[in-house]
Amino acid sequence: MDAISRMGLTLGPVFFNWPAKIWSDFYARIADEAEIDRVVIGEAVCSKREPFHQEATIAAIERLTRAGKEVAIATLALPTMKRETEAIRALAESDMLVEANDIATVYLLEGKPHIVGPFLNIYNEAALGFHLGLGATRVCLPPELPISSIARMAAMCDGVEVFAFGRSPLAISARCYHARAHGLPKDACKYVCEVDPDGMTVETLDGKDFLAVNGVQTLGHVCVAATRETKALRDAGVASLRLSPHSCDMVTVAKTFRELADEKISSADAEAALKTLRLPGPLSDGFLRGLPGARLIDEID
Repeated sequence: MDAISRMGLTLGPVFFNWPAKIWSDFYARIADEAEIDRVVIGEAVCSKREPFHQEATIAAIERLTRAGKEVAIATLALPTMKRETEAIRALAESDMLVEANDIATVYLLEGKPHIVGPFLNIYNEAALGFHLGLGATRVCLPPELPISSIARMAAMCDGVEVFAFGRSPLAISARCYHARAHGLPKDACKYVCEVDPDGMTVETLDGKDFLAVNGVQTLGHVCVAATRETKALRDAGVASLRLSPHSCDMVTVAKTFRELADEKISSADAEAALKTLRLPGPLSDGFLRGLPGARLIDEID
């Protein structure tokens, strides 16, 4: 496969509240072992977690950079306090490559090359064109889009990225679901989200797995896996697949998608490899097929 058509791999930010040692060890292993082209690092969900990783973040960025990986800093998806907006403004004024996850941050970055994350609602060509006009050089599209829509936007921009692995980031709220579930107020949450390294499963009234919550974030219960769509996405001009970190072996996940994107293994081989891991949920590619996101890969064919 020639270098021009080679699809890249991006590791998105860790959404979950992992202990500092686990978080640091994760990025050290990604730097040293993972076949990843670029890494987005930073807190996108809850700013209360940031102090736990503040010092480790600098070391992780340096190690990832030495390993030849492009690094970008993620911003919060729902900044609500002055200290949060001031931190984002300082980041926007720095020399770092920034991934914007809310519209106010996009305007702070206007005219400066930046990335747009999957929390922003870019569902059509007009929305994509708006962000490109503000200076976005890479855009990770929201996970709900089917391939037909993705292809139209990939034709406009050579920096389109697709959410290809992990629990889909669906919504952010001002309420903390984890605190509420444990009978705690948001301001005294005791960082209880740490007990669920891949999010807390939410069931329907009849006991079926439905969604997952992660502090103030709502995610899909299933694990997105674009195994059967990788070739179609590459042929459509998608520049990169985004892998969202979970507590499973992400080095193996990256290796699997690298081999799949390079057509060294089949989609069946890729799914078999992924199923050997401790995944956060069953595999699904419903959204990419224009079906409900909860539809499982094994149920569709």
